[in-house]
Amino acid sequence: MRANSLALRLFLSATVWTALILLVTGFALSSLYRNSVERGFDRRIGVYLKTLIADLASPDIPIEKTGQMLGEPLFELPLSGWYWQVTRLDRTKPEITSSRSLWDRTLPHVDQPAVPEPDGARKAYVQGPEDQRLRLVERDVDLGDDGRFLVAVAGDAAELDDEISAFNWAIATTFFVLAVVLLLTTLFQVRFGLAPLGRISRGLAGIRSGKAEKLEGRFPVEIEPLARETNALLESNREIVERARTHVGNLAHALKTPLSVMMNEAAARPDDPLAGKVSEQIGIMREQVTRHLERARIAARVAVVGTITDVVPVVRAVARTIEKTQHDKDLAIDVEAPGEAQFRGERQDLEEMVGNLVDNAGKWASSRVSIEVLLEQPEPGRQAVRIVVDDDGPGLTPSQRDQVARRGQRLDESKPGSGLGLSIVVELARLYGGALNLGTAPIGGLRAELVLPAG
Repeated sequence: MRANSLALRLFLSATVWTALILLVTGFALSSLYRNSVERGFDRRIGVYLKTLIADLASPDIPIEKTGQMLGEPLFELPLSGWYWQVTRLDRTKPEITSSRSLWDRTLPHVDQPAVPEPDGARKAYVQGPEDQRLRLVERDVDLGDDGRFLVAVAGDAAELDDEISAFNWAIATTFFVLAVVLLLTTLFQVRFGLAPLGRISRGLAGIRSGKAEKLEGRFPVEIEPLARETNALLESNREIVERARTHVGNLAHALKTPLSVMMNEAAARPDDPLAGKVSEQIGIMREQVTRHLERARIAARVAVVGTITDVVPVVRAVARTIEKTQHDKDLAIDVEAPGEAQFRGERQDLEEMVGNLVDNAGKWASSRVSIEVLLEQPEPGRQAVRIVVDDDGPGLTPSQRDQVARRGQRLDESKPGSGLGLSIVVELARLYGGALNLGTAPIGGLRAELVLPAG
């Protein structure tokens, strides 16, 4: 899921950046192309402008014959969008000579630009006859004694707009196809490029659920160090847990022997008050040693990553064992459990928890013990296994239930045991993230509900 989320974020990021880059590039190309087309259009108009100026400067061509050398039919077609106009400025009333295409109209003038062209020409887009949009170039010409003139040539800007629009459409289509190809390529690269991370994610989930002990398979060179270090970390964790178990066992052996010697010495002097006091304190020490060693042993086992235990075989084995140990009473133990139930933890811990609960139920039951295993989903994405142990014994009051769950508390000294059974179950379940709940069984006695994480 996380790998898919990362792939989606990368794909969306690539999509945004691809669109932004193509958009900026498209605008830049369109602007460059517009400038290039305008320069070409202006050069075309400039040729006509220079031809008109040459006609004016020629003494053999009267002003009325100006423009005959242009050779452009559009200047003869009325309102064609292509016009020229020569205005004589050295007369009291300006005299205008123009192309036949202007008919009886005149061209507007261009305002003096802040930065004029090197040749003195002025260029601008203007509104012409019939509301045509024109590209106009004009230039002042001083021929000395022959007079001063304003020469203007205008071309239909629709030609520019059509050519630029065709280019923009072509580039938009091309960039759209390119964007689709790039995004598909990015999607392919992201999907298959992150596939190793997805395999690592699934592998870690398998390790956590107990289906695997390490990351298996080959990974790309970029991911291989991550997989190798992860496996090394898992192996180091197992070694630390194993060393902790060994130290716990050594400590238990080292403490139990001196305590046993002291207990034997005190037992040899039954009439000595000091020996009695020593025996009492040794009992307390044994209980404390048992408690803390058991806690350390449990914590070490729970620290192991990725262990799964089938629940049904453990429950049935415990039920058979308790039936045999309670041979002095006609005890029936019923087991109802789905075969797919699994516990996310070690088998010996499950045996200890279930064993303590069933053993306690067997001791107090009159004739019947019922064990039921249920699979539950307390919240989305999380499963739990619930083991319910009922007996038909005398049961317990609410205050008694609180008391028996405490470390070493016993309600009836006539029953064998240290009183640590239910408290060990409580502590083990808590370390695994579970819980033990005591209540009243439908068959009359005590109900013990053990909730543990499912595999």
